[in-house]
Amino acid sequence: MEARSLLSIALLVVFASGAAIAQDPLKVDAAHYNLVFENASVRVLKIDYPAGDKSPMHQHPDAIVIPLGDAKVRFTTPDGKAEDTALASESARYTPAVTHSPANIGTGRIDGLLVEFKSPKAGTAAMPASRDGMGMKKLAEGPRAEAYRMTVAPTFEEPAGSTHEYDQIVITLGPAPMSLAIDGKPAKTTWARGDAQFIGRGVPHASKNTGGKPVDLIIVYIK
Repeated sequence: MEARSLLSIALLVVFASGAAIAQDPLKVDAAHYNLVFENASVRVLKIDYPAGDKSPMHQHPDAIVIPLGDAKVRFTTPDGKAEDTALASESARYTPAVTHSPANIGTGRIDGLLVEFKSPKAGTAAMPASRDGMGMKKLAEGPRAEAYRMTVAPTFEEPAGSTHEYDQIVITLGPAPMSLAIDGKPAKTTWARGDAQFIGRGVPHASKNTGGKPVDLIIVYIK
């Protein structure tokens, strides 16, 4: 009896694990979600829904979504309840962990990035109140992170070896004349709209506005 009980428990664990994996949007909806990058802190997904498309039911952990175009989305949860939401281009929205089925009910594409947080609990790093050479406008906040629209001054520069106590994800809002070198690796100097780079807490880096004009970014600061 004890052996059968243990076997039953083991099978339940396997089936439950399989169900969780099956609800990963990369597994069940590769048509609309693509992996940008993943590490121990975050997973960043590219979202792309043509008008009229709908996703199968799937789940996300706590996350911040960054729309790169205006969109109107209907979110349906497993209990059948639906909510229509308008998402403004170049905004941000913090979303607690959820299981849902999104549908594009607008006239254009849903285009954006989703930053999923992987740590089991929120960190304790202090978020920046200001940064030299950057204007900051808060777009979203939640227990794990905050998102800001940043205007980078033409004179902005972080010298080699600069570090921060928080993780950050830098997202460009257009072709950007920026240089970013992380942990001694070759600098990224060519940026397209929606490009994203991760800078880990305590990781030395150097960055500079190389274009002589202000540059607009969205930065997600992770506690």
